Amino acid sequence: MAPFKDYIVLAALTLLPTLSAQNTTWDHSLYASSPPVYPSPPTTGQGWEAAYAQADAFVKNLTLEEKAGVLTGVAQGPCIGNIAPIPRIGFPGLCLQDGPASIRQATFATVFPAGLTAAASWDKGLIYERGLYLGAEFRGKGAHIALAPVCGPLGRSGLAGRGWEGFSPDPYLTGVAMELTISGIQKNGVQAVAKHWIGNEQETQRNPSVSDNGTTIEAVSSNIDDRTMHELYMWPFANSVRAGVASIMCSYNRLNGSYACQNSKALNGLLKDELGFQGYVMSDWGAVHAGVDSVQAGLDMNMPGPLGFFVSEPSFWGPNLTLAINNGSLAEERLDDMVRRVMLPYFHFGQNVDFPPIDPESADLNILGVTPLLDTFTYGPANVDVRDDHAKLVRDLAAAGTVLLKNTNNALPLKAPKNMGVFGNDAGDPTNGLYTLKFVGEQNYEYGTLAVGGGSGTGRLTYVVTPLDALKVRTQQDGTLLQYLLNNTLISSDPTIAFYSIAPSPPEVCLVFLKTWASEGADLTSLEADWNSTAVVENVAGYCNNTIVVTHTGGPNTMPWANHPNVTAIVAAHFPGQESGNSIVDILYGNVNPSGKLPYTIANTEADYAFAGITNSTELQQTEDPNAWQSDFTEGLLIEYRHFDYYNQSVLFEFGFGLSYTNFSLSDLSVSKIGNGTISASPPQAAIAPGGNPTLYDALFRATATVSNTGSVAGAAVSQLYLSLPQIPGEGITPLKVLRGFEKTSLEPGQSAQVSFDLMRRDISHWDTIAQEWMISSGNIGVQLGFSSRDIILTDSFSAL
Repeated sequence: MAPFKDYIVLAALTLLPTLSAQNTTWDHSLYASSPPVYPSPPTTGQGWEAAYAQADAFVKNLTLEEKAGVLTGVAQGPCIGNIAPIPRIGFPGLCLQDGPASIRQATFATVFPAGLTAAASWDKGLIYERGLYLGAEFRGKGAHIALAPVCGPLGRSGLAGRGWEGFSPDPYLTGVAMELTISGIQKNGVQAVAKHWIGNEQETQRNPSVSDNGTTIEAVSSNIDDRTMHELYMWPFANSVRAGVASIMCSYNRLNGSYACQNSKALNGLLKDELGFQGYVMSDWGAVHAGVDSVQAGLDMNMPGPLGFFVSEPSFWGPNLTLAINNGSLAEERLDDMVRRVMLPYFHFGQNVDFPPIDPESADLNILGVTPLLDTFTYGPANVDVRDDHAKLVRDLAAAGTVLLKNTNNALPLKAPKNMGVFGNDAGDPTNGLYTLKFVGEQNYEYGTLAVGGGSGTGRLTYVVTPLDALKVRTQQDGTLLQYLLNNTLISSDPTIAFYSIAPSPPEVCLVFLKTWASEGADLTSLEADWNSTAVVENVAGYCNNTIVVTHTGGPNTMPWANHPNVTAIVAAHFPGQESGNSIVDILYGNVNPSGKLPYTIANTEADYAFAGITNSTELQQTEDPNAWQSDFTEGLLIEYRHFDYYNQSVLFEFGFGLSYTNFSLSDLSVSKIGNGTISASPPQAAIAPGGNPTLYDALFRATATVSNTGSVAGAAVSQLYLSLPQIPGEGITPLKVLRGFEKTSLEPGQSAQVSFDLMRRDISHWDTIAQEWMISSGNIGVQLGFSSRDIILTDSFSAL
């Protein structure tokens, strides 16, 4: 193994250089290709030794054709991805189902709050519980593999269409959420899939296209330097591997010139060798563009099998793998390792024993439009109700992930107002159904509350509690007169006529509900909320001096009306799932004290986000150059709050911000070393384990403090720990601060509690591109503790070496 390891290290030295300073000219030629890293490291089943023995025995009992079948999806099946059964040996096949917010291709399943909403809760317990319940529902429907959770896109651009499926553009927050979610899903014996590996930061040109002249235009290439790759985009995937994730899905885009699903440096070098990943790499649907080359590069499973989504289109794999073995272009041992990797989690999670049968209804819901092979898969009863009591978590988590951004003169919580007006097309029932699968376009979703985004990450709502429905119940209890106007076009274009229908006029309080459509398949074109939102808010606020705005959105919005004197409160409710109305009423009326914090930054203007936009232009849309689509990540580590902090740029609401109906304080910060040994700059040599060198996860220091509720009502405080790491000469710009710990603490009035943050070696290190290692720098490390990235209450420092 040593020669192979040495080859990887030498190859890595030639990949992804790092800018020595932010204003250094980006030399695109340095990022135009990825070095080859071969062969693909075989799994050793580390941590899954018993399952390895079972998987090895399984492989030895297969014919060559059967091995190829275990690795290649078939379109004829009941699930969104299908590995065909092998009746000869009693293997029932594998059922793969979307997605990160729900088992999408199902009936009677729960639609949970989006990943972004979960991250906005900053609540580790609720995030884990969400994963646990997701896994239970996948299992109940007979799905072996849940295509979730998501940490790619990480969130380089707020315009990314799928940002809401993941958690946060901060890698630490996302890493914690990934680990908790994976642990929850897999607790049920269901395989989790961390996706999409890697650099999948936009939907525009994510796949190849064909020009008007018939030229194939390749997918966008995400060009990322070595340090940025490790400290930003790989970080949450490392957490995922350490959590024992069964599979990792490679993405559509190219990475430094090579398609992600056949990039040997990324798959063999970074993922399987450096991170010690023991499971299998599956492709995104239709992301495979080669046969043997993709196999040698480290891909282990081809989904959905055919080149496209339909039976009539042949696969690069399947019989072609058999042919490649027979003609000597592919070693059978590589094929055997692929099957072992696929079967390892199957046996590790006991899916060969008493796993529930597949709900056959999922076949009729299949978006691929194929006829299932009903005589080969094992089916149970149809339309199994797997929801259990999960609605309570949905309601609680959505409320916990709701962020109170503005609250002038204690406009909230509401106290049984005499009359209320509700405005905006997001308040009421959807007029075009409860299933937002459509991949592109917002036109079908103008009317109705937006509980979840679109595309494969959505869920089939069995019901949705709308804000208007929940407000009707509450106002009836309070004797409040409730009136509403949901036509944004009317409100924005002719408010005189619109408001004529409201009486008494104006209402004591006006609630405006806005939304922003976001979906797989297309990126946003603006960060303003949709459907004339600015005019809607300004017209309502011009009419009503107590206007409260609620947004349902999949990421940051610009809010040009935020400082309007009549906008007394702003509430960011994100994508809350099926209990939407109940959750927001809980917050508005103070049944739940808001404790959500922004997992992103809300800037003053859209232009402020220009540090990392979507690669797109008229010239690119009309190009005949096959390699024209290039997305250079020239900002390096400085995305999101790191950018705004480094350039001392004002923002509307900073990362980590969120108000409460009570007040909190922090005191008594101290930082102490854990243990008495000497700390080395580089991690001690150790055998690679899932997640990388296991010493990277050793806790070296502990920060502690006291958090207190100094207000008059119970609430939950989110204490946030940031580190200021030393600048590294020749290694690009280090952010001024990075999140490295958070704790959510529920406190009664006057109550105090201690919070502690263990700092691991990785937390205080940087990626050294020369040494190809995580290194601790000499010099002081600043410690900042507060309630947001810019509300720093306490500071300290320490030297690790």
